[in-house]
Amino acid sequence: MKAHSQPSNLIMIIADIAKIQGRTFPARRWTRGMVGQAGQPIPAKGFAMGYVVLEPNGGQVPWHNQEQEEVYMVIQGRGEICVGTERQEISAGQAVFLPPTVFHQLTNIGDTPLHMMYIYCPGGDVAHWRQELDGTLPPAGVGPTPPLPAGAQPQCTKAPGA
Repeated sequence: MKAHSQPSNLIMIIADIAKIQGRTFPARRWTRGMVGQAGQPIPAKGFAMGYVVLEPNGGQVPWHNQEQEEVYMVIQGRGEICVGTERQEISAGQAVFLPPTVFHQLTNIGDTPLHMMYIYCPGGDVAHWRQELDGTLPPAGVGPTPPLPAGAQPQCTKAPGA
């Protein structure tokens, strides 16, 4: 039996979510990037992945779009997911596909935190993070930004109390 050899430059990298500080966003969520570029613990080039906690009763990933295709996987809690003109409830154990360039939003509609993971490909920067932090996220239904689906939770464009 022939032994398998591994390249000597193979390095195992384990990202521990408990040790990643992350960032809090105005729309009441805590995001911790785990995989990707720009200093993530696992420096993959082809995709990005992270862990997000949305605060109860309205914590949100606000209405935005991006060039990458993406998946949100709800680990715990329940939310309202809007994708294009569609709106549905989503809960623990469910994943949703977000096609490239299609506007989408996830809002926690429960009384407990909503925990989710995202993965998008290809990896790289997404403008909506910077836009949300500096208060320039385009509002739904204004200019080229389409409106939210009928009955959707409102888009959070400013920190509560701001």
